[in-house]
Amino acid sequence: MYRAYKGAMTAPNRRMLWLLARAQRRVAAASDVNLADLELTSTQAGALFCFKDEGLLIGELAAALDLAQSAASGLATRLEAASLVTRGEEKGDGRAARLRLTPAGKRKRDEAARRAISANADLLRGFTDREADIVVRWLNQAADIATPAKRSRQKEKT
Repeated sequence: MYRAYKGAMTAPNRRMLWLLARAQRRVAAASDVNLADLELTSTQAGALFCFKDEGLLIGELAAALDLAQSAASGLATRLEAASLVTRGEEKGDGRAARLRLTPAGKRKRDEAARRAISANADLLRGFTDREADIVVRWLNQAADIATPAKRSRQKEKT
């Protein structure tokens, strides 16, 4: 069965936006349940995965997670309140704050990483490497196409 909208026909198994949104909601909810005993959300775990030994600036966290600076700042505040990171001045720039993992943050990051590896394996179970590569390519393409700056550039061309 096809659903028509303003003359467009989409097969139910090809409603990519709906399928992607449904999968994102369910995977995020399952991830949050899987991390609950660590007292982490999937967003917090994702942030912890971004850290290198030297720590990172809030702007670097924002870029790594594709967040607005204000959202990354709020996330950093929540991580700090949970004693997962410390915030210190950046050498040479007193306005910038460098975040560093605490020992508890490192432990939780490492455990969350083990669980993420297992979850990724579950998500790819039954797929060949070639099929997994196609899924990865499609997800990256969807993210690139949906980037607000790219959408506005495409509208300017038409």
